[in-house]
Amino acid sequence: MTNPVIELRRPAPHVAEVWLNRPDVRNAFNEDVIASLSGAFAELNRDAELRVVVLAGHGKAFCAGADLNWMRAMAGYSWEENRADAQKLADMLWTLDQCPVPIVGRVHGDCYAGGMGLAALCDVLVASDNVTFCLSEARLGLLPATIAPYVIRAMGAQAARRYFTTAERFSAAQAHAMGLVHELCTPGTLDARVTDIVATLVTNGPAAVRACKRLVREVAGQPVTDALRAETARRIADIRASDEGREGVASFLNKRQPGWLPPV
Repeated sequence: MTNPVIELRRPAPHVAEVWLNRPDVRNAFNEDVIASLSGAFAELNRDAELRVVVLAGHGKAFCAGADLNWMRAMAGYSWEENRADAQKLADMLWTLDQCPVPIVGRVHGDCYAGGMGLAALCDVLVASDNVTFCLSEARLGLLPATIAPYVIRAMGAQAARRYFTTAERFSAAQAHAMGLVHELCTPGTLDARVTDIVATLVTNGPAAVRACKRLVREVAGQPVTDALRAETARRIADIRASDEGREGVASFLNKRQPGWLPPV
């Protein structure tokens, strides 16, 4: 599926690719991008056969933040109009965050402002080693409010305290050091590395991968109480007793491909 602002590809039955498709403005956000991403991921989130989504951008940049024309329009909004507009962005980010399968981010060029929100939502973030990141909102007298829950989770509160307030640009190497980026590659090897990670994810048990993503979301930051220990024990028992769990262990012990993979 292609529309003026995003491109949705299905290169394999279990794989989807969502490409930001406004290369002339470095894939900057506007209301159409927000609506299109919301719609695309709402549909993907319901796909029971899906195992991985790649999030990427056409052109010279992953995403350069807000579109200038959109910003000009917002400058004349009332408080109520600004609130409604911001809620759409917040809801779009939440829809992506609720994706039940891993999102692999392919980041190149610039990744600014709202683009950093998208990057922070990715479960695996692969970036070219020449990418420049920036949380530029404070420079404009604004703040990165709607993306904050995801960016702080990804880069950590201490790094966020600096880069939210200074609006400094920082390098891909710095982003990697703080944990925002999982892997750096040269621009020429970016696509190959993303392809390798996608292939790895598709090889794993599809229900297990979904359960692993849900486990991190629901366990991260929780105190290790009696209730949490009981809950984690219940989850491993559930998946061990599931058809996929039994098949995975049997295939390992019998040195054969599991049933969720095509025969060799």
